[in-house]
Amino acid sequence: MDDNDRLRALHDAHADDLVAYVTRRTASPDDAADVIAETFLVAWRRLDDVPPGHEARLWLFGVARRQLANSRRSTRRRTRLLGRLTDQLGPALAAAPPGSPPDSPVIEAISRLPERDREVLYLIAWEQLSSAEAAVVLGVSPDAARTRLHRARKRLEAELDIPASTPALEGTR
Repeated sequence: MDDNDRLRALHDAHADDLVAYVTRRTASPDDAADVIAETFLVAWRRLDDVPPGHEARLWLFGVARRQLANSRRSTRRRTRLLGRLTDQLGPALAAAPPGSPPDSPVIEAISRLPERDREVLYLIAWEQLSSAEAAVVLGVSPDAARTRLHRARKRLEAELDIPASTPALEGTR
């Protein structure tokens, strides 16, 4: 029997018991699925350590128990981090971007653009990065960043129904 067959047999023999064990100890089906997947990933990586017969079931329960603990620790860390970020960033997120009230037509038009366009516009306008600096943040070449910026500006002009020859937007190029 090869490793794939061994893991499949292990899964077939014990998955239902593990699902019951884990779902009784998690808050959501998604959390349970993650823990079960991680448990079988450990089993795959350590297939030679899995004992034979009934002992395999107990071994998997032990792995699942540790995965549950890891999941809980991760959730607690994430919750604490979210709390700290909320405290630190709350006032900044509540404030309007410099020079643009949240209900301005420009902000509304930008919000209708695809995420890719919004990001390049935000990096250039709000973060005051050059197109070369934005390229680094976006993980693209400087030429690609300039192209994205050009296209995003064209789409923004269309959203705002501004003729392409309007001096205000040309001056920002």
